[in-house]
Amino acid sequence: MHRLLLASAVALALAAAGGTATAAPASLDEVELIPRDALFGNPERANVQMSPDGRYLSWIAPLDGTLNVWVAPADDPSAARAVTRDTARGIRSYFWSYLPDTLLYLRDTGGDEDFHLYAVDLRSGAARDLTSYGKTTARVVGVSRRHPGTVLVGMNDRDPQWHDLYRVDLASGERTLVEENTGQIGEYVADADYRLRFATRSRPDGGIDLLRRAGDDWEKYDEIPFEDGLSTGYAGLTDDGSTLYLRESRGRNTSALFAIDTATGERRLVHEDARADVGGGLADPATGEVQAVSVNYLREEWTVLDDAIRADLERIAAIGPGEASINTRTLDDRTWIVAYSAAESPVEYYRYDRDGHGNGELTHLFSGRPALAGKPLVPMWPLELESRDGKTLVSYLTLPAHADADGDGKADSPVPLVLLVHGGPWARDAYGYSGWQQWLANRGYAVLSVNYRGSTGFGKDFTNAGDGEWAAGMHDDLIDAVQWAVESGTTTADKVAIMGGSYGGYATLVGLTFTPDTFACGVDIVGPANLNTLLSTVPPYWASFYKQLVRRMGDPETEEGRAWLTERSPLTHVDNISKPLLIGQGANDPRVKQDESDQIVNAMTAKDIPVTYVLFPDEGHGFARAENSKAFNAVAEGFLAQCLGGRAQPIGDDFNGSSITVPTGADGVPGLAEALRSHTRDVRQ
Repeated sequence: MHRLLLASAVALALAAAGGTATAAPASLDEVELIPRDALFGNPERANVQMSPDGRYLSWIAPLDGTLNVWVAPADDPSAARAVTRDTARGIRSYFWSYLPDTLLYLRDTGGDEDFHLYAVDLRSGAARDLTSYGKTTARVVGVSRRHPGTVLVGMNDRDPQWHDLYRVDLASGERTLVEENTGQIGEYVADADYRLRFATRSRPDGGIDLLRRAGDDWEKYDEIPFEDGLSTGYAGLTDDGSTLYLRESRGRNTSALFAIDTATGERRLVHEDARADVGGGLADPATGEVQAVSVNYLREEWTVLDDAIRADLERIAAIGPGEASINTRTLDDRTWIVAYSAAESPVEYYRYDRDGHGNGELTHLFSGRPALAGKPLVPMWPLELESRDGKTLVSYLTLPAHADADGDGKADSPVPLVLLVHGGPWARDAYGYSGWQQWLANRGYAVLSVNYRGSTGFGKDFTNAGDGEWAAGMHDDLIDAVQWAVESGTTTADKVAIMGGSYGGYATLVGLTFTPDTFACGVDIVGPANLNTLLSTVPPYWASFYKQLVRRMGDPETEEGRAWLTERSPLTHVDNISKPLLIGQGANDPRVKQDESDQIVNAMTAKDIPVTYVLFPDEGHGFARAENSKAFNAVAEGFLAQCLGGRAQPIGDDFNGSSITVPTGADGVPGLAEALRSHTRDVRQ
């Protein structure tokens, strides 16, 4: 019997509080169908920031259908103009430099994750590739107000495994070598004067050496055992280099935040929580000193360390019962950009002008997705489930509006369920708005997301419990969650699908091969099918993490490791697949190569096992272009409706602008073959 443990009453109350009190729909037909475009199309605005000098407001928004960076005077958002002109993949990551009128953005090609760093001069409109040195993946190491004209950037054009460190001039693009990485350094830490202070180096046993600068060389001053490798590490350095922040799980379970005096080595505990690891931090923009820290168990909770901002954070928390984060702070700390959202409320952006007494002016700027205003979005309910061996599995349940008339987070009657499995696996699910959860709930499905063993954020013991447990204990946790959902009356045993991306895609394939009677169907997005080939084709710049990776999975260079990897590979058990399977893949995926999906599709085809395979030639590890995301979800929606009996919006024009191809199995999804016949592929790298 898998029982529900006591959930946080406070968390549940907060999760439910954002909804509007309206009459509950009696059936799914009475619930408005939310268009896929509103959920998965380009946001109207995203990633709103303010320049450090407070002169400009910026955000990402579509320009002719492609995401670009827009900039406006801080006091006149209506005067915004696009300062980038990408016409292909779009820009999703950018930030301000300290050089006036200059911002930086990252862009890869077709999802290959070889990110280049670009500088944009707002006065001239010119954009410059600062990392145009052949095949390279840029890593930004330092951006300093003391040296506004330059940035520290790691580039691996000399050796694809290791990043050399350069100081790059923003105006000219000229790079000056700071350190040639011949010592297999994984991470560099520099102070605000760009002096190298600390670094890390991986050991053959999967542990990590902590290094500090000694003249022109590095010396080891401490080490992280293998078992602490995912929960201990550098968390920041003050501008003057006097205080090093360290996330620390050594000698404890959950990682705490410590402040270390770099001159004396004296350690000071900043914050700890027995339930979960220390998460995000809020640092003074002028000094780098940590002023607040968060912990996320069921919900994110902030602890204020500096009374100077306590009243300000309380003022911001009063926006609503959801969660607020500080996107940017001006250098003088007079203006903050705040992002607020809740499970049933997509992100809203605010400007907060501080008065120094916590009574600053809070001004609403934009909604990220105004098309969702007034739509029937539903709460997300945090749960604590129990595994068969007594572990607590923090999970999240989203119910269709018609299935929870009294709003208590419990299904009034069973509905079909989608088990939505997070990737990583060294990551976690968390409370908050998700287009995926809202989409599936709107189509009539309960959605259950489970932090299975191996997930991060809940202490090293829970993370390390996943070592060697691929297709074993990690999957058992998912099965236990499904059993709870059936026993609690949330769903019935014959109406459960499994779906996920990356490790979640692997879990989907495991579900259909190792436990074929549990799931009615599966949706695998960029999931590995063959663990041996997965580990033999990881990107070269994963070298610093590779030993940790194989110790947690299996070593393909040993006979024992290869045997383990073979046994835990869904490809080995392909004969067991008896339920419908949909696979989505990006052709340029550097993490889970296209060959992973090709292998299992070919094996299924050879054995006359039906499969629908969707391939995007201009995507990588997931589907970044809105056109491709809508296209895949249109296919998945029809697939799930056929399998579970939920409702589906017709494909309609949701293939427009996408590069979708279906190498096999188009007849396996209603309307798919017809939609493809009239579709013209639009490939944008």
